[in-house]
Amino acid sequence: MRRGLLFLLVSLALIFVGSLIAHLVQTDFGRVQVKEVRIANKDGRILSALLFIPKGVSSEKPAPAVLTMHGYINSRETQSGFNIEFARRGYVVLAMDMAGHGYSEQVKGGLANPARGADDGLLYLASLPFVDKNNIAVEGHSMGGWSTLSAAGKYPDLVKTVILVGSSSETYGAPKVIAETKFNFAVIFSKYDEFSRLMWGVEKAKDIVKTQKLKLAFGTQEDVVPGKLYGSFENESARKLYIPNCTHPGDHLSTEAIGNAIEFLQDSIKPPKYIDPKNQIWPWKEFGTLLALIGAIMFLLSYGACLLNMNYFSSLVYKPAVFSSKSKVLSTITWFVGFFLVTAIPAFTFFKFQQPGGKTPTSNAFWPQALTIGFARWATFNALIAIALFIVWHFVYHRRIGGNLVTYGLATNIEKPKFRLTNLWKAFALSVCVVFATHIVLSIVYWAFKVDFRWWVIALKPMDFARFWIFIKFLPPFALFAFVNSLVLNGQLKAKEFKNEAVTTTVWMFSSALANCLGIAILVALQVGKLLTTETLYFPTQPLLGIVAYQFVFLTAVAGMISSFFYRRTGSIYVGAFVNALFVTWYIVAGQAIQFAG
Repeated sequence: MRRGLLFLLVSLALIFVGSLIAHLVQTDFGRVQVKEVRIANKDGRILSALLFIPKGVSSEKPAPAVLTMHGYINSRETQSGFNIEFARRGYVVLAMDMAGHGYSEQVKGGLANPARGADDGLLYLASLPFVDKNNIAVEGHSMGGWSTLSAAGKYPDLVKTVILVGSSSETYGAPKVIAETKFNFAVIFSKYDEFSRLMWGVEKAKDIVKTQKLKLAFGTQEDVVPGKLYGSFENESARKLYIPNCTHPGDHLSTEAIGNAIEFLQDSIKPPKYIDPKNQIWPWKEFGTLLALIGAIMFLLSYGACLLNMNYFSSLVYKPAVFSSKSKVLSTITWFVGFFLVTAIPAFTFFKFQQPGGKTPTSNAFWPQALTIGFARWATFNALIAIALFIVWHFVYHRRIGGNLVTYGLATNIEKPKFRLTNLWKAFALSVCVVFATHIVLSIVYWAFKVDFRWWVIALKPMDFARFWIFIKFLPPFALFAFVNSLVLNGQLKAKEFKNEAVTTTVWMFSSALANCLGIAILVALQVGKLLTTETLYFPTQPLLGIVAYQFVFLTAVAGMISSFFYRRTGSIYVGAFVNALFVTWYIVAGQAIQFAG
């Protein structure tokens, strides 16, 4: 109990210190006010945003402004690097959640609506009395670039500068840009951008310089020269191409890409406070929220450990049972075969089960998140495969070395091997307490500091009520996977036992995390490795899911650690499985886009 309380206090300290660092950086140490805002569009749909207001800005002293928007299946916090650096330089910044993303409701037409809420955000920004309406820029990443460009096309008199990051014109409703289009125009398209084919119709990102639509926008017949200024800022015809040395999602972690955006913005709209583009503090915000994310995982585990020491939950605590194999060689061989299957099958099926026939599932009123449907399908089929293999494994080998309800962690009472609903209920109640407490801590941090727990595209966000009901609907398939995964990791792939329980728990957690994530990590390595060496993708038809896989490396690893941590303390799979079912579903649903417009 004493050790659990110590780790609990350490986790809370990490959360507080990390969140405070992130808050201080995001507010430029008190020089920028960050406000939560809600905007109602003409159809009554509510859009969410963070409004950054630099100190000294007022209706008597209005400041230039920037509307920023993230890309598909991200949220406004993904744009933190851009938002922080623009606001530091005195620009008012409205960082929007795209329609259906974050805390924005999906608008009429859904993703087929070209502006996806950016037009409403632009009108709101221009209506603020402390904004200089003659000096407004828009910046968007990926689909957010299409959206902000569409808003600029809809209200050309309101926009002086357009900055596309990892994005393009004439894609998914974005308008054409020509040399005579009346705004300054920057394209920041990274050397290793995974979407070069979709955005510009070229296999290698660097070849966008040869595309007709870029030449048309820049007013040249020759290949566009990166870094060269075309047109002029004086008559709002400036054009510039930047090719930073990073990937599509890497734009958000690139001081080069963010520096390019700062440079063009400062050149096109004079900043109230000029700061060299290379002078950037946003990485400290990423460090702070990463520290808080680590603290949150520690909190979830340590809080659960503390609850197991309470009288009500103490009946769940038993020593894990082991197998009685007489052949270490055979035992080792079967363990590695099992490990290979556990880590390889989810990776081999990652694309196939999510997109049968190469098509993303269609969202609907019951399950309004298209990608989450794919994740649920993948999780369900992998669980069914694992069950079949586990049954074969049991009858062929495990039954002979002591495989039973107790050694598999399926008995709720190890002293008298049987299944008791009372203990199953206690396991569920404990898991609800653990996950709910973690959500409460995150919600308090979000309310106090306006930050969530994240690093890059890996993010744990508070759920609103709309997403809570979606969470309930998607819980069954992810719960099935969580239970089967816990059974396989702890009932079949039992790691080595040591005399010291702390060492044993650590080894089991690491082993389970590796078994869960190694295959997907290799998939990511193949995709990114080929991209960085040849500038083309290993899986050329899967640029989106190839990026989504980054999050599943993290999520499956954490799920493996949670599963083994609670198994070592309870001797059964139930607490870890329940916690993972709730945590994994929360993580996915809270961070995913709602495609169904209602």
